[in-house]
Amino acid sequence: MSFGPPPSVYTQSTVTADYRVRRRRKTLLGVVAAVLVVVLAGVGWLLGDPDPPKSDKPSAAAAQNRLDVREAVEEQPRSTTGAMAFRFSEDEMSPAERHAMPGMWATDKILAKGINQTLVGFRIGTNVSVGDEVWKLRFSGPVCGYTLHTTVENRTAVLFRSSGDENALCDRVAFVDLDDGRKLWEQAFTPGRWDTPSVTLTHATVAVTWGGGSDAYDMDRGRRLWRTEATDNCDDFGAAGGRGLLVLVSCFDKNKSATSWESTTYKVRKVAPRTGRTLWTYSVAAGVREVMVPSTDPVVLAIAAGDTGFTELLSLDDQGKNRATIRLESGLYVGECNEELDFRVIDDCPTIPVGGGQVFLRSKDQSDAQNPYNWIVGFDLATGRTVKKFDSGPGQLLRPVQTSGGQLLALRESSDGISPMALVSLNPKSGKETPYFYFSLPLEAVTLTVTDSNNILVDHGRLFFGAKEAVGPERKTWTWLALGIGSAAQKASSTAQLQKQ
Repeated sequence: MSFGPPPSVYTQSTVTADYRVRRRRKTLLGVVAAVLVVVLAGVGWLLGDPDPPKSDKPSAAAAQNRLDVREAVEEQPRSTTGAMAFRFSEDEMSPAERHAMPGMWATDKILAKGINQTLVGFRIGTNVSVGDEVWKLRFSGPVCGYTLHTTVENRTAVLFRSSGDENALCDRVAFVDLDDGRKLWEQAFTPGRWDTPSVTLTHATVAVTWGGGSDAYDMDRGRRLWRTEATDNCDDFGAAGGRGLLVLVSCFDKNKSATSWESTTYKVRKVAPRTGRTLWTYSVAAGVREVMVPSTDPVVLAIAAGDTGFTELLSLDDQGKNRATIRLESGLYVGECNEELDFRVIDDCPTIPVGGGQVFLRSKDQSDAQNPYNWIVGFDLATGRTVKKFDSGPGQLLRPVQTSGGQLLALRESSDGISPMALVSLNPKSGKETPYFYFSLPLEAVTLTVTDSNNILVDHGRLFFGAKEAVGPERKTWTWLALGIGSAAQKASSTAQLQKQ
């Protein structure tokens, strides 16, 4: 992989309004604008109101312990003008070249990404290529597991193989500081009956499932806190973290065909992070093909009981009892969790955000001549009933991103090829929509907005898109691997700080 200078800001600078981007599987019908007015040295896109009214929202999250999983509350920017805050791209990949890029994490200054058997940290506010890293951490083998959670101190955990040999086991866990790239500790664990373990974070604890059981490690010292072992017919399939710790257990019925999905049933265990004690167990009904975990506290499970994606969400109470069932109405509502063959991250459900006692789902994209539209609905976790509905309006689409305090952050996409995109805040109580910032994307970056093949997150006032895999193009062209957008006011402040350094 070779990286050159950033692409010209004027490539693809004029695009007809009828340009459409067809997405695969979980498609996005909209076309994002390719009219780009930007000078990469520091001038942002000139879109939006430069001087919006001040927000009356709380300015910070409730106090958290340094070993808690970080829960940020984003503040409304001082300017709704969108500006490029970061770009990572390359232009010399061959058509057969592929690089795994597992995980993406942001701090106030660093955008970190996995690339094969390394983690790299880049300075936000710059255009970068390989060699421009602020730090680079290389492991003994490829990264084979990760969590998107970070601690209040900007630390996270990854799994990696014991060597670069293609038959090497995924049997190492490391705890990493994302600000400076230090590996704080590393431990080996015994891999189980398969080679796709999982890792997650909860308070003061790094938890790993390895098929035959689960291990937990102390964040500060890396010592193992506990180990549990699965029964002969059951495997610890994956771990979900955050405010709590859930272990998804898959059990195999030897009396049924090994090739049939009906031979597998699932259970969910609520686990005390520091002791490994099972607090309760919820048995998922037979006939379910897949279970994912959008939230551990409150507990929300995404259930696939058919062959066309998730069919319902289950809300559980503190004792593991079913509070409410939210049905996706045969595809009318869409819930997506990212599934990767080489990485098991069972709590990566970016379009099923949970917060404020609600879970949010978008509707299936509707078509009205040339003006697609949709809506987002908040469902009450106690009753399963709808609370608020947010309409996109004709020619636009709304995509949930994540919750932030009591608000829902969402992408507002345009389908006319001219209007800008926007990051907006939706208030589930009042129904009010507040723009954070407006922005346009160059054509080279459009594919980064596809949910199932990219990480999308908002952190420290910036919106980031990052590819999960770098794939060589059929013809020589720029491949965009990560992109950050922020407010123009924030961009100016960051540029000034960089110039002082």
